[in-house]
Parts: sequence; C-alpha cells; structure tokens
Amino acid sequence: MPFELWQPGMIMTEERLASISPTWQDWSPAWTTSTGSATPSFGDASVLARYAQAASVVFFRLEIGFGASTNFGGGGGSDNWRFSLPVASAGTQLIAGSGEAQDSATGGSPSSVRVPLRVRLTSSTVLELETSGGGTGFTGGYSATPTGLIDAVTPFTWANGDFIRVVGQYEAA
Repeated sequence: MPFELWQPGMIMTEERLASISPTWQDWSPAWTTSTGSATPSFGDASVLARYAQAASVVFFRLEIGFGASTNFGGGGGSDNWRFSLPVASAGTQLIAGSGEAQDSATGGSPSSVRVPLRVRLTSSTVLELETSGGGTGFTGGYSATPTGLIDAVTPFTWANGDFIRVVGQYEAA
C-alpha cells in the first residue's frame, strides 16, 4: 500500500501501519557504468544491499567486498560506476548519503587506505559515488587519485579485498 497522509476518520489497519513502519529487506543492485560500456560484474564479491521504506523516505545500506573474480570494468577514469536504487527516487540529489572506499592492499605503504565518499543520485534510478576529500593513510609515494566519481581507477586501482560501504536516504518517487 503506498503511503497516504492521515485524514480525520481513517482507521488504523495493518496495511496502513506497514506503510509507515520501515521493514528492512534485501535488494540486488545492478552495477553499470555512465557510458554503458566496459560493464563491471560482481563475480564472487560479497554484496550486502538492504533498504527500508517509511512513507516516502527510503533508507539504504550498500556494502561491497570485492572478490578474486570481480571484474571492475575497463572504462578507465571517464566511465563512472553506477548502482541501481532499490526504489525509484523523486529526483536527482547531490548528497544522498556517505561512506568510504577502502583499499586493502597488502604490503607497501600504506597497507590500508580509506577514502570518504558521498552518495549522489544522478537519476531517479541510479546512485554514483564521489570521493569527498582526502583519505586516511595517503602517504608519500601512494599513487591513488583521491578525487572524482568512482570508476575502475578512482580513487585507486581496485582489487580483490577492497571495499565500498555507504548508507543514505532519499525521497521515493
């Protein structure tokens, strides 16, 4: 039942309560790119994608632990990653959430780098991730690019063991 504002005389029903009480559920995000070419794939990645909708507000959580068979796409620095939303949004949004990207490289300096992320809704059906400042662990000689929308090489060259973790909320269509 879609959300409807309470009106005088309305009866409280199970369906009405369900429309305003968020219940967390899974969703399977599609992973695409801004050009539609060099499409990445999760492979054996661990993907936790959960959302809840309360009235017209959608809350979401997306955590991806990339695996050995993950294909990061080959579009380079100009083919931004996109993830489908669980519920269509009412419109675009420059900031719909936040999170981090983690480069879990072993050996070298640093051994783990975290970059803050901002979630952007670039259409009513997809989110993109943008770096939102310098990361922790960026030390001399590290070749990461800590700025821009995330793609196969931003903010670093992705590999097995790296993570994306974001949470946010937006208005449903």
